[in-house]
Amino acid sequence: QVQLVESGGGLVQAGGSLRLSCSASGSIFSVNVMGWYRQAPGKQREMVATITSSGSTNYADSVKGRFTISRAKNTVYLQMNSLKPDDTAVYYCNLYHRQTSENYWGQGTQVTVSS
Repeated sequence: QVQLVESGGGLVQAGGSLRLSCSASGSIFSVNVMGWYRQAPGKQREMVATITSSGSTNYADSVKGRFTISRAKNTVYLQMNSLKPDDTAVYYCNLYHRQTSENYWGQGTQVTVSS
């Protein structure tokens, strides 16, 4: 089993910045993908950014140039700059084991961007 604990959400004005953190513990395979997803009210959960255990990154078009994902072993970070009201959502940390196709989710952290 894997446990994911997120922190760093909050309320910020448009144009501001926030940094999310997620620490993974438990039975973690060396080859994995960690990432951030978000879900706004009335919308489906969407990928924001992912990073593999080897450091390859992928971003949603809507956040490219504004958000940066990074990781230190089993902790993943999401630096969010130039935040917009459309970024308001619950942000979920994810860990994916490629060998077993297992997906693990954090409890979610609220990010609210006021205009």
